[in-house]
Parts: sequence; C-alpha cells; structure tokens
Amino acid sequence: MSGSVHIVGAGLAGLSTAVQLTAKGVPVAIYEAAPLAGGRCRTFHDPRLGRDVDNGNHLLLSGNRSAGAYLKAIGAQYKMRTLTEAAFPFVDLSSGARWRVAMNDGAIPWWVGDSARRVPGTGIWDYLKGLGLAFSGTRTVAEVVRDRGPLWQRFWEPMTWAVLNTTPERGAARLLWNVLKETFARGGTHCRPMLAPKGLGTALVDPALAHLEAHGVEIAFGHALKGVTNTGDRITALHFANGKNVDLGPEDRLVCALPPTRLKAALPWVDVPEDDAAILNAHFLVDDPALTEAAPITGLVNADTHWIFVKGDVVSLTVSAADQLGQMGRDPQELGPALWAETAKALGLTTEPRASRINKERRATFVQTPEQIARRPKPTTEFTNLFLAGDATDTGLPATIEGAIRSGEQAARLAA
Repeated sequence: MSGSVHIVGAGLAGLSTAVQLTAKGVPVAIYEAAPLAGGRCRTFHDPRLGRDVDNGNHLLLSGNRSAGAYLKAIGAQYKMRTLTEAAFPFVDLSSGARWRVAMNDGAIPWWVGDSARRVPGTGIWDYLKGLGLAFSGTRTVAEVVRDRGPLWQRFWEPMTWAVLNTTPERGAARLLWNVLKETFARGGTHCRPMLAPKGLGTALVDPALAHLEAHGVEIAFGHALKGVTNTGDRITALHFANGKNVDLGPEDRLVCALPPTRLKAALPWVDVPEDDAAILNAHFLVDDPALTEAAPITGLVNADTHWIFVKGDVVSLTVSAADQLGQMGRDPQELGPALWAETAKALGLTTEPRASRINKERRATFVQTPEQIARRPKPTTEFTNLFLAGDATDTGLPATIEGAIRSGEQAARLAA
C-alpha cells in the first residue's frame, strides 16, 4: 500500500505507532497539540529542585515485551537500568514491619513456599486464591479476592493501586490478571524492575524523536485536532484548532493516538471511557547519607504514600488513586510535610529536604472499572482509513506505559 500515515498525538502511543511504521518504510506525518512530545510521560527540569524529574513515576518490568521491543527499536536499551533481582521491599508504617517479596527466576513460583521471600503472615494457599482473577469476567478485584488477611493489605491492595490506579473495590480484575500473567505468572525474569536513572523522557521519548528525525519524520507541534471531514467510509481531511487543514489522499491513513477527552472532542461519535482518575506525585531534594543505602523502589502500606522511588538525591513519591483516596483536595503546604514524614520514616532519613514539589495529575489514566473498560474503543473504526491508539483503547492491558506502546503496535499493524 502506498500513501502516508498521519498520526495525531505524540505521546508514547503515537511515537510507538510512528516507530513501527518507519521500520516498514511507511511515510509518516505526526501532529501534536502540545509544544513537546511524550504526553503523560515527560522529564522536565524543575527550577525549585534544580534537577530533572519525571512528571509522574512509572514502573516498567522486564516482562513488558512491547516496551522492550520499542526500546530496542529506538536504540535506548542502555538508558534503562534493569535490576538484577525481582525483589520488592515493603514497609508497614503502622507496625514498623519490613519485608521483601523476592521472586525466583523460573516459572514455577518456589518463592511462595519460602517464608523469607513472601509476604509475612501468608501461606501458599493464599497466593493460589489469586488464580480466580483469570476467570473474573466483569467482576472487580475485591469481588474475586475475598480474603482480607495479610496478603490483601500487603499485596492485592498495593498491586491494584499501582496497576489500575483505583481501589480494589472498583478496579477491573480482568485487567489486573492480564498484567500478572505477563509478569508475575512467568517468574522473576519477567518481573525485574526497569528504571530510568536519567528520566523516562530521556529513555522513552528523546531517543524516539532522534530515531524518527533520522528517518525524515518531523512533528508538527501546536496542532490540536479539532475535527475531521469524511467522504463515505473514509476520512478525507483533518482540521486543527490553529486554523490549518490537511487533506488526506486516497491511500492515506489516519491514526488518532489521543487520550479519551481529547479524542471525544475531535471524534464525537467514538465512545470512550472516562479519564479523570488522578495520581499525585511528590519530589524531594534530599541531602542525607542514609539515602545511599535506600532501595531504588520501596512499597508502603498503612500510609498515604504507595511507592517511593530514589534517583540520586531526588526522592519521588507516588499516591495512586489519589482522587478516590481523598488526596487531591489536600493543601500542598500540609500535604508535603505529611508525605515527607512517611518517607523519612520508611527510609530512615533524619534531615529535612532542601526543596520539594507536588504534582497533581487530574487526568492521569482512564477509569479502570468493569463498566468503563467496556467502553474502551477498538483500534479499528467504521472508517476504512481511521485507526485508534492510546492506552485507553482496547489492548487488554491497563493504562500503563506498556499498554500505550502496545496500542501503537496494534495501530501500526492495521495502518500498514
């Protein structure tokens, strides 16, 4: 097929689509509303901290095959640090208990039989109950996993918040299972954390832009899609808010890689899930000798903070489902010290931070309840040359980096 593929949206879904298509020799044109690429995965310089930080904390795992292929395609594998062990330290701030979930490498989960490697107070049978997620249908995590013992508080709740950005009472069990079967169910070699020491934008966005530029692809920034014109079963023109129009030739295709609200505004006939699930992140600049001994990632229970990421002298916190857990309305002047107190206790820090920043992402992900995932649009549409990408499209995965990149793979296969 000749013609070009026009991609609207230069987040990870749009970039993934473009990278896949250029590898096939397909001409690509990209349009982005913002003045920079990356969407919700950006690294920026914060003048208050004097450091580069990510707008949000995201965790990739070694079993994220689409992200791994994408990194390889753009030549950025070396920009990610894969930890040598699939181990996740946790701290219970209420009791002071500390433990590590440390998985073995093989597919047979021997680690659940070792009390030193599993969640304290749990047994093998507790983990086997989680297999019910594979047959969850339209139920929530809380409806499938009914045991409210130690594994609930110390594994299922943190896992649901991290993966689905909502509470277990609302989160779609099917989405959580789809993540588990690609990572935890395949053993430790697929669950090693992958971290970006210089920032996710530096690892996932900047190399992609350089790769695309080397293939003659330029991004038209400041182009917010306002609407389209169709003739019969084809999209024939794009209309942007800046007044510019782009006509599509008879063999041109269009991929819209936009978050739900923006997609609905441009293509009002497309049904989309709500996308107002929030995440709160905090960044602290820390000068404390104890920080050198801290793990790069630590999970917290019985705390407002869910995960702590340590990158050099910057400590970043994530509070998932921040809207559901009542954190978005808190005053940053009160919230910052409260989150820092949890961090200092968890990491054993004794000095106050030199600077801090609170980021509130009000539309961090789409709402990942059974009712809302039923509204996820398919990558194909009623128009023969229009395809959809984005982590809210029906990839079978949650709204994650892996989901966004895989949606680009889907759209590229269809558009090519």
